[in-house]
Amino acid sequence: MLLLIGTGCSTVFPQSLPPAITQENPTGTSLPTSSSTPVPPTITSTPTPNPSPTRTKTVTPSPTETITPTVTPSPAPTYTKLRAKVIIEQAVCHYGPGAPYLYKYGVYKGSNIEVLRRVIGSNYVEIQAIGGSNRCWVRADYLEFKGDWQTLEPVSAWEVKLPISPYYPSPGGITARREGNEIIVSWNPLLLRAGDDSEQTPYIVEAWVCIKGQMVFKPVGTYQTSVRIPDEPGCSEPSYATFIAAEKHGYTPRVEIPIPPQSP
Repeated sequence: MLLLIGTGCSTVFPQSLPPAITQENPTGTSLPTSSSTPVPPTITSTPTPNPSPTRTKTVTPSPTETITPTVTPSPAPTYTKLRAKVIIEQAVCHYGPGAPYLYKYGVYKGSNIEVLRRVIGSNYVEIQAIGGSNRCWVRADYLEFKGDWQTLEPVSAWEVKLPISPYYPSPGGITARREGNEIIVSWNPLLLRAGDDSEQTPYIVEAWVCIKGQMVFKPVGTYQTSVRIPDEPGCSEPSYATFIAAEKHGYTPRVEIPIPPQSP
């Protein structure tokens, strides 16, 4: 009985604790138990060294020599001033290069003068007294030149400065038409106040026309309100003309005349 009582009252303890359960991964590495706190892995970045830049040799092109052509300026033409002697009894000297222009003064036989310029396509030259300044225009064949008058400075007839009237405009009404080998130019009359008449040729057509295959300057004066001007075919340049009217103080401003072209 004592043995039974003793057995019934005693506590049975196991001999030892069971071993902890360890999970294994397929590789056989032990994994932490569920009670452990996962620690994120520390990623250590190993810097990749940057390659040192390779210095590239820059080739500087050799400068190309630029050759600038040398322009030789054309030499300015040189013109002469001549001396001349009047060879007729009295040569009329005009304000412009032609007989229809207003009278300025006369030069007499034997007078020595200075010759300055010539008008292109004309036989009129500009003169003055030697050492003087009062210029006018006279026919070249009234003079005996000391030299060639063709070496004088050439100027256009429209470069010749005329005295301009401050009182009268152009009369207007200027028209032109062709009839055969002539140009017929018409205009309105210039109505002058008493005492303003120049008592010389009142109207001039300054024409640049073709005569015998050459362009010539031909000033045509008249007392009428129309005039006929010869103009032949055979020149490459077109004909051109201006109109002026005179009163005692000078001329009305130049007006271009609308000349029709030559028929083909």
